[in-house]
Amino acid sequence: MAGEERGSCLEESCGGPTRVAITLTHVQYPQGDLLGMVLAWFSLLPIFILIGFTTLILFRRDLHTIFFCLGVVLNEGCNFLLKHIIKEPRPNSTSYDGDLFVKYGMPSSHAQFMAFFATYFTVFLFARVKLSVGSYDYAYKGVTAGVAIMGMLCCCISRLYLGYHSVAQVLVGVGGGCLAAALWFLLVHFVLSPYFPHIFAWKVSEWLLIKDMSCVPNILWFEYTSLRQETRKRMRFKSQ
Repeated sequence: MAGEERGSCLEESCGGPTRVAITLTHVQYPQGDLLGMVLAWFSLLPIFILIGFTTLILFRRDLHTIFFCLGVVLNEGCNFLLKHIIKEPRPNSTSYDGDLFVKYGMPSSHAQFMAFFATYFTVFLFARVKLSVGSYDYAYKGVTAGVAIMGMLCCCISRLYLGYHSVAQVLVGVGGGCLAAALWFLLVHFVLSPYFPHIFAWKVSEWLLIKDMSCVPNILWFEYTSLRQETRKRMRFKSQ
C-alpha cells in the first residue's frame, strides 16, 4: 500500500529519532511526525512531474512539451555535474548513509528541479498561452502559476525540514533552476521554435504522430471546438 511506512534505521544506530520512509522511496522523515510525513510527500513532487511529462508526451506528442521535458532533463544533468564538482556534503549525511542516490548536497537537485519547472511553466503561461481577453485570463494564469510556485516552495521547505540540505544548498539550487529555466525558454522560444514547423513536416514526425501546437494560443479551446465540429459533421452524415 502506497501510504505504508517502513523503518529505515534504529534510534541507537543513527544517533537521533527513528526515521521511516515512504514505501518504495528513500524519502525519510521522523517517525510520528505528521508535518514531516506531509513534507516528505512534497519531496516526491519531481517524480510526479516526471510521470506527468511522460504521460503528456505519450498521449499528446507536442513538440513544446517534449522540449520542456528535455530542458528538465538537461537541468538535472547540470545539477549532477555541479554536485560532483563542488562536492559539498549534505548536513547530517551519516543519518541517511546508504539511502541517498548522490551523497553531495550542493546544489539541491529537488530545489533546482522545482525552480526550473515553476519558472519555465510561469513564463510560458504568460508569454505563450492566450485563454481569453480580460481579467479571467490573468486570474487563471495567476492562480495556475501560483500553484506551481507554491509547490516549489513546499518542496524546498521539505528538503530543509527533513535535513537533506542546508539553506545555502537550497538557495543555490533555486537560483540555478530559475536561471536555467529562463535561458532554456529563450533558447526554445527564439531559436528552436521557428524550426518546429519543419520538424512537424518530417516523415518520422508523421509516423510518431508528433505535433506542433506552438501556433495555437488556446489549445483547450481549439481542441474543444474542433471536436465539436467533427462530432456535428459525423452526426449529420449519419442522419442522411
